[in-house]
Amino acid sequence: MNRKNIHIRLSEAKSSTGSIKDLDIKIGKIKGEQWEEKEGPTPFPDHTALRNWDRMLLTRYKPLYIPFCDLCCLCTYGKCDLSGGKRGACGIGMEAQQSRIVLLAACIGAATHISHGRHLVDHLIEKMGRRTPIDVGGSNVDVEAPMIRLVCGIKPKTLGDLETVLDYLESQVTELLAAAHTGQESDPLDFESKVFHAGMLDHVGLELADMAQISAFNLPKADPDAALVELGLGTIDAEKPVILVIGHNVPPAIDIIQYSRKHNLSGKIEVTGICCTAIDLTRFDPNAKIVGPISWQLRYIRSGVPDLIVVDEQCVRADLLIEAGNIQAPLIATSSKNCAGLVDRTDDDPDDIVRDLVSGVVPGVLILNPLKVGEVAVRAALESHEIRKTKKTSIIPTAEELIEYAKRCGGCMECTRACPNETPLPEAMKQAATGDLSFLADIYDTCIGCGRCDDACNKEIPIHSSLVAAAREKVLNEKHFVRAGRGAIQDIEIREVGGPIVLGEIPGVIAFVGCANFPNGASEVAEMAREFAKRRYIAVATGCSAMAIGMYRNEDGQTPYEEFHGRFDAGGIVNVGSCVSNAHISGAAIKIASIFAKRNLRGNYEEIADYVYNRVGAVGVAWGAMSQKAAAIAAGFWRLGIPVIVGPHGAKYRRMLLGRKDHDEDWYVFDSRTGEKVQVGPVPEHLFVTAETKEEAMVLIAKLCMRPNDTSRGRSMKLTHYIDLYKRLYGIMPDDLHLFIRSPADIPITMKEELLPILQERGLKDRIIPDPTLLKSQIRTQMGGRS
Repeated sequence: MNRKNIHIRLSEAKSSTGSIKDLDIKIGKIKGEQWEEKEGPTPFPDHTALRNWDRMLLTRYKPLYIPFCDLCCLCTYGKCDLSGGKRGACGIGMEAQQSRIVLLAACIGAATHISHGRHLVDHLIEKMGRRTPIDVGGSNVDVEAPMIRLVCGIKPKTLGDLETVLDYLESQVTELLAAAHTGQESDPLDFESKVFHAGMLDHVGLELADMAQISAFNLPKADPDAALVELGLGTIDAEKPVILVIGHNVPPAIDIIQYSRKHNLSGKIEVTGICCTAIDLTRFDPNAKIVGPISWQLRYIRSGVPDLIVVDEQCVRADLLIEAGNIQAPLIATSSKNCAGLVDRTDDDPDDIVRDLVSGVVPGVLILNPLKVGEVAVRAALESHEIRKTKKTSIIPTAEELIEYAKRCGGCMECTRACPNETPLPEAMKQAATGDLSFLADIYDTCIGCGRCDDACNKEIPIHSSLVAAAREKVLNEKHFVRAGRGAIQDIEIREVGGPIVLGEIPGVIAFVGCANFPNGASEVAEMAREFAKRRYIAVATGCSAMAIGMYRNEDGQTPYEEFHGRFDAGGIVNVGSCVSNAHISGAAIKIASIFAKRNLRGNYEEIADYVYNRVGAVGVAWGAMSQKAAAIAAGFWRLGIPVIVGPHGAKYRRMLLGRKDHDEDWYVFDSRTGEKVQVGPVPEHLFVTAETKEEAMVLIAKLCMRPNDTSRGRSMKLTHYIDLYKRLYGIMPDDLHLFIRSPADIPITMKEELLPILQERGLKDRIIPDPTLLKSQIRTQMGGRS
């Protein structure tokens, strides 16, 4: 129930049991909610509550629309041509239509995470009870739910407290979807504001889900020294029965582990995973194996190694039942959101289910009880393994078969046109036909595993399987490490780095997040993370990007997780966990404002976002962003004023949020000490931007970490990295340095002699360093003074 509605009903009732505030708190306690009793009740914000803040950002970072097509096809008026300034039959224009599509994508992403949170919380309450305490870090984490406190104004203490938050999130997503109906919202910026709202809701849902599973399953609790876990196809012992779990909802996979332990089978079977279920499973049991990110599904299944496949929800290929059948492996679906057309066997006897799966009477089953999944999966995998080990189950061609396939290739280029990365497959096939497989093996490294090349080939060549075959030796030896997801950032870590980050002495926090739609392979993410960790930035990671960082070894044979520490401190590479763990990254920025700057969190989103935007040098990098979930995660960062960089495929999200660095009027802030307007330059220059290459991305990262609050020492350090990267990667000096240097004190000391004459020629004038804010409400003279 909406907290605002509770308040209205109490006011109307005029009860004699006490004041309105007292009644409100009592209702909260009856429902199991833990309301912070400061400054009275705060209604949960609706989708217009932060509209002014959103439009302030959107005026500075104007949407640049990149239409996929010129048509709107959402209703039966259409198709409507919106090109050339034309409007649809409902009156909508091209910009509003593109914003509407972005809103729909963000709503899908937010709904996915919120639905996951609901599913998880309901399951855990049924299993463990509403009063199960929330604990994400013990005494190391006092501010344990920064997003929920900030948005909802409550401090959840038990699983039951999360139900009220879920009610709010679900109602708001419904409101946002309603706005996308034909004949509703019409203004592009109001659509964009709703996108920001969807992103904020998404981060609340992310935080809620990870808090619940950390508390219930005793996952690492803000542990900077979380265990190193194995990653890669080469870590799997195919001589044992092998279970593959795919998706994002970990309870069924955990019940597989628990059933194995209970029956003394832990060392006798291999439990392996792809995508975020794999990350969360290794947080629960470091002996589980991560195969890889979402893009590893086809290559691993076609290898024939898995004896049984278990899928839950999110990022699961829609053709896995077909692929599992091709290797004679049974499949178990475990989520109502991904039934795969299978018969629901939840209430059937496990003996009957196992018999039908192993015999091949059915290709798969739907089981919605995680406990039963645990039993059926283990038993079926044991029996399936005994049957399959006498058969040829791999559909990866041999080297000889591959050469024969390559000879079929007619060089029609259909596979290259179908490939998102336009890889030169015909050229590699021509070389493979001579017996040289090296070019195909190189393409394997950059393949994102979509399989579109298979369908495009008119010669029926299994191209994706051929890539895996060409790289067979590499595949069999893929053995890496990734640090298990640590969860939240400790309060003491925030206290230690808050000052250096805000003052600019730690140059920035770089969040590597998102999917595996990488333009040139996973190694680029690892290279970027390693580059900035060496420069004493803080690198944090989640999901597929966290796995990608582990798929790289330095000259000493170490993965980045072995080379760098896991603390939230300068020079660290920090894996916080799966996709739902992204909330710990935005939460860390919020906690800097709360713990270091002593700003009030409760229902105080606008002030905290203003603080983060002006002072916390954080940048998100979603180098392989693919899904609607990634769009929602990015939108949650935007509303906090944190820029996000995406790879070249990110342009397909249909719009960027770009600043105009030469428009001085866009870059004013208020000095909260005096109320004076101060020109601070384009810091950060963009809110959402695509980069074509990792080199361009690295330069942008260094630039977008600059903030109005940087001290001269901090700005000097940030400029040093920006200039050094620019010169090393582009071979020239940046042409926009004059926009970021406010006085000679900002110039890196080793470059003063070189830069000062150039800057003076451009008319360098000293500018003050303000106590920056975009909000008039934060000007001290209007606040009656603020410490």
